[in-house]
Amino acid sequence: MTTVIKVGGARAVDPAGALSDVATLVEGEQSEPSEQSSGEQSDPRDNEDGDSEAESASDNSSGHGPREDVVLVHGGSTAVDDTLERLGIEPEYVETPSGVVGRFTDAETMEVFEMVFGHLNTQLVAGLQSQGVDAVGLNGVDGKLLYGPRKSAVRVVEDGKKKIKRGDHSGTIKDVNTDLLDSLLDGGYVPVAAPPMAGSEARSASENSSGDDEEPRERIVPVNTDADRTAAAIAAALDARLVLLTDVAGVYEDPDDPETLIETVETGEEWQALEAAAEGFMSRKIMAAEEALDGGAPEVVVADANADTPVTDAVSGGGTHMFQEAIEEL
Repeated sequence: MTTVIKVGGARAVDPAGALSDVATLVEGEQSEPSEQSSGEQSDPRDNEDGDSEAESASDNSSGHGPREDVVLVHGGSTAVDDTLERLGIEPEYVETPSGVVGRFTDAETMEVFEMVFGHLNTQLVAGLQSQGVDAVGLNGVDGKLLYGPRKSAVRVVEDGKKKIKRGDHSGTIKDVNTDLLDSLLDGGYVPVAAPPMAGSEARSASENSSGDDEEPRERIVPVNTDADRTAAAIAAALDARLVLLTDVAGVYEDPDDPETLIETVETGEEWQALEAAAEGFMSRKIMAAEEALDGGAPEVVVADANADTPVTDAVSGGGTHMFQEAIEEL
């Protein structure tokens, strides 16, 4: 199964464990065959069908388990805010009529966004390559990996009143270039993907270089989109499991009490309880999880990015596991 992993951009999230874990999933532990027999640090799903250790090792000559296809998606909103602050630019967040708080990305902020996300992407690719993983960095504009209409105006609530705020550089993902991702995965690469996305906007006839007698062609511009929803769109398009790594162990019934971790969500009733429990940033992750499951992902996990082996912990039972059956009952 392909696994899409989203590493958050919060200050409290250290991606080092996730990068090491990706290397384990993709390449297996870099060890001699004699060391593999001890079973140390093995993926808990290996040999679940009773395969012998020799058969398991033969699945991947460089490691201890079968190779797993992985796509890594990253955020970076905190780094964007930090950079804006250093430049003396005040970050702007707005609330939608549905109560969701998100970034308003004007032209100046969009330039910073592109710069910061490009830097973060390069650092993550270098980190994976240092782990022996053939990683390839992509943003959503590359090959129209993430494509959809640009939203230049958004509906917001200010002082209790609904307004239209113009000048936004954001978009809604409508299409994922799975051919590009499949080509990289088939070649043994790990795609490291992130916003911005390829935003489509119509050009006027006067801007159409092919002449006024032809239909105006679209213009592609880089625009902001949510990283969790980016990961969800990719997981849905690939029918892949989605792991959302963040700075808490999962979704809690009581957001202030880690002992109230919701472990599994398999029914419509459990999904409604999950939505009621999710607050703040977690509500956006649940929104992304629903989009992924509705689009074809069989499972979504919200788990702790700072665990020693965050991905393998997540797929073997840690965190909050949400399943497709839950939203089918809604």
